[in-house]
Amino acid sequence: MRPLDLDRRTVRRLAITRQRLAGPRPAADADGLREVLRALRCLQLDPVAVVARSHLLVLWSRVGRFDRADLDALLWDERWLFEYWAHAASIVLTEDYALHRGLMRRYPRGVSAYGRRLVAWVEANAELREHVLQRLEDKGPLPVGGFEDRSALPWESGGWTKGRNVERMLDLLWTQGRVMVAGREGGKRLWDLAERCLPERTDRTELPDADIVSLSAEHALRALGAGRARDVANHFVRDRYDALPEALERLVADGRAVRARVEGADPGEPWFVHADVLPLLETVGGEAWGPRTVLLSPFDNLLCDRERTELLWGFRFRTEMYVPKARREFGYYVLPVLHGDRLVGRIAPRFDRRRGVLDLENVYAEPGAAGVRAAGPDAGAGPSPDPASAEEVADAAEGVAGAVADLAGFLGAREVVCSGAVPAPWREALRRVEAAPVP
Repeated sequence: MRPLDLDRRTVRRLAITRQRLAGPRPAADADGLREVLRALRCLQLDPVAVVARSHLLVLWSRVGRFDRADLDALLWDERWLFEYWAHAASIVLTEDYALHRGLMRRYPRGVSAYGRRLVAWVEANAELREHVLQRLEDKGPLPVGGFEDRSALPWESGGWTKGRNVERMLDLLWTQGRVMVAGREGGKRLWDLAERCLPERTDRTELPDADIVSLSAEHALRALGAGRARDVANHFVRDRYDALPEALERLVADGRAVRARVEGADPGEPWFVHADVLPLLETVGGEAWGPRTVLLSPFDNLLCDRERTELLWGFRFRTEMYVPKARREFGYYVLPVLHGDRLVGRIAPRFDRRRGVLDLENVYAEPGAAGVRAAGPDAGAGPSPDPASAEEVADAAEGVAGAVADLAGFLGAREVVCSGAVPAPWREALRRVEAAPVP
C-alpha cells in the first residue's frame, strides 16, 4: 500500500482528537474519566501543586470540572487504576497490568553500570527487603515511616535518594510488582503487598516480550494519531520497546497500521498511523472537527515529547522549575495554551489556596508579532516553518479567558488576578475575567 501523505496540521489534529482535546467533550463523570484514561493509557504523577496536581489538570483539560472523588473511586475503590511506572511515575490502567509485567519481571536487569550497582545493593540488603515484605504482610498498608532501616549497605546517590534506604527498597519492590500503592494519606503513599491491591479480575497473563512491545506500540500509536518509531519509543511505556521497528512493520503487515509521509519531516524516517485512527482523516480536516481552547499541564501527554512538539507545533517548551529564578524565561510552573490545533501561548499561574486567588503571574503569546508579548527571545523558531500566526493568537482571546475562568472554578478560587503583563490581543478578555465573579 502506498504511504499516506499527511501535512502537519492533519497530524496535529489527529493527536489532539485522539487525546480527547477536540471533538465532543467526554462527560465530567466516572464514565468520561474512563474514556479519557483509555485514550491516554497513563497520567504522569508529579508532586508539584502550584495550581493543582498534574494528573488532575490533564483530566480537567479534557472533561472540564469533574468530581475528584470519581477519580479516587477508580483508583482506590474499584482498583480500575493503579500507580506504576509508564514514561514516568504514573497512574495506569489495571487492564494493562499484563503489559507492565514485562518491566516487573526483569527489573533490575543489571545491564548498565547503574543496573549492576542496583543489583549489588539489593543483594547486600536482603534483610531490609524481607523486613519490608514481612511488615506489609503483618501490618500493611503502611507509610514509609512504618519500616525500620535495616540496610547493611546505604544507598549512595548524588540526588534526593541518598541514604533513603527504605524508600529506595520500596521503590524497587514497586517496580518489581511485589508491592503497590494501596492509598494515600495527606498525599503520602501507603504501601501494601500487590496481591492485596489487585482486583480478582486482573489479567495476570505472562505475555511474551514481543507481544508486550506490539500491544504497547498500538496503544502509543492510537494516542499519538501518527508517529515515527522514535515517537512511539518516547510514549506510554518509554524506553521499553525492544525491537520496535520490527514490531511496527509487523503491525503494517497485519493491517493494524499503515505507513505515512509527513510534510517537513525527514523523508527517510517512516511514520505510522494505526488502523483505528484512519477514519478520523475524513473529519479532522473539515467542519466536523470540534476545536477547543484549553490550558495544558506542563506534563500533559500531548507535550511529553519535547522534540515532537517542536516539529509539529514550532513550539519550544521546557519546564523551568529547577532553573534558577533569574534564568527563567517564562516562570516556575507554565501551562501551554492550546487553541484549536495551535499552541498559541503560555500562562504561568499560581493558586493561593489561603486567599482563594488564582494569580496569572506571567502571560505570553506566540509569536513575537506587533502588539504581542512574545514567548521568549526565540519565539517562532524551531523546525516548523508555520508556528501560530498573529491572527490565530488574537482569535484565541475569548477562548483563553474562558479556559482561565473554568480553571478558577475547578480549583475553587474566588478571584482571578493578572499580576503580570498581559499580551495586548488578550488583555481585554482577561481583564473581564478579573472583574467578574468566578463562575
